[in-house]
Amino acid sequence: MTTHKKALTIDTINPNVLKVHYAVRGEIPNKAAEFEQQLHEGKNLPFDSVVWTNIGNPQQQPNLGQEPLTFWRQVSALTEYPALLDMPAEARDAMFPADTQERARELLEAFGSVGAYTSSKGVPLVRRHVAEFLKERDGHDEDIHNIYLTAGASAGISLMFQVFFGSGDGVLIPIPQYPLYSATLSLLNVEPMKYSLRSDHCWDPSDTDVRRQIDLAVKHGIKPRAIVVINPGNPTGSCMSKEQIYDVIKVAYEFDLAIFADEVYQVNIYQKERPFASFRKVLLDLRHSSDPTERDMSEKVELASLHSTSKGVAGECGRRGGFFVLNNFDADVEAQVNKMASIGLCPPTQGQIGVDLLVRPPKPGDPSYELYAKQIHNIHETLHQRSLLIAEKFNELEGVKADPAMGALYMFPRLHLPKAVADEAEKVGKKVDELYCMELLKETGICVVPGSGFGYTPRVLDDGSSYSYFRTTLLAKATDKFVERYVRFHKSFMERYKNK
Repeated sequence: MTTHKKALTIDTINPNVLKVHYAVRGEIPNKAAEFEQQLHEGKNLPFDSVVWTNIGNPQQQPNLGQEPLTFWRQVSALTEYPALLDMPAEARDAMFPADTQERARELLEAFGSVGAYTSSKGVPLVRRHVAEFLKERDGHDEDIHNIYLTAGASAGISLMFQVFFGSGDGVLIPIPQYPLYSATLSLLNVEPMKYSLRSDHCWDPSDTDVRRQIDLAVKHGIKPRAIVVINPGNPTGSCMSKEQIYDVIKVAYEFDLAIFADEVYQVNIYQKERPFASFRKVLLDLRHSSDPTERDMSEKVELASLHSTSKGVAGECGRRGGFFVLNNFDADVEAQVNKMASIGLCPPTQGQIGVDLLVRPPKPGDPSYELYAKQIHNIHETLHQRSLLIAEKFNELEGVKADPAMGALYMFPRLHLPKAVADEAEKVGKKVDELYCMELLKETGICVVPGSGFGYTPRVLDDGSSYSYFRTTLLAKATDKFVERYVRFHKSFMERYKNK
């Protein structure tokens, strides 16, 4: 009798999959999920809840639980169940303001049904509204044929990277970086060219290191194709100035690179010194330059800009809505993007509706405006105040340096840990930040992500002490209790390892 063998084993699957790492849902979050299940089963642990600060998921229950924006959910409800629009007027108007009804009818006319496929790029009405949003934001018109609606920004990156890059190519990614980029490049067998962000200077890009990485790649037979920029920064919470954006565009022009601008946190700005400026605006503004080289840059540098409904103040992560816009791309290349988008049939319809709500919120004078404005102000201010509180309390601790977030939903505190921590980490086969974050989880239930999960390797000093980082979100609903747990842990941790 013939013995059946598995057709698919760890040795026969795509070997590139084995190289993929995604720390924000990796070992520590997996262990946190085990602890949460144990608590649900009534087991006694040193804590009574898991605090999920590993991922930007604002509406996650129970310990984050940001309230959804009412306008969004009312329009979504009407588009999901159109019979509500046919209720008696008195009952309907008591539940749904007139502008939500008007928006829902307009969207239903364009979609037909949220259960039906749409065009692969997304519903033209929504894409037109995106074009109007871009015009208002940047001061430049946009052809809707350059706009693609997507299942979140992540799906846009996956689609474009599949089309644009192959083996032998290299893509510049910032370090530290959101691991979507390194993971996607690993899957495609594309070389990540890691350029440093300056930890001592607001995590600004290092132009010197960008150029160094390009030189190194060329020497090793790798063809640099593109540069990824995350602004506002994830995991760093940084914001770029217009001058820094211009410098990136200049490098892209000089070395024939496309730019991928991840701008999903553009609404999350907590200071006035560095307001958000889009790469698209800075690039297209060069059309009016008196310098012929800069005008040429504005027409030649390929730019893909991404936005999402998951972040900002909406936090509608599960609806999977986003878009990207292509500027200066070759028409034949864009046709291939369109072809690959067609294979996926279409983005989720409620995600597309979310994009429409993102780019066309209620305006002053609309029935929903007052409540909408109050809700977004409260969410934004809450995030800002949490950033300030976390920074204040963390900076009082020995060995911790935490800058308040300039933007985005995260903070990236630095740890200076005693020699014994590095010794213990080596003994158990972990990096120092992994050891620290796992012990933090086991003792407090706080789930954060080690800095090494974002590509930032801990640095061991001559005296054996070490520098490392971890990322925490600003989303914990009970931030005071989160900070109390963390402060208690860190003091105990430092005391334990200083005495080893």
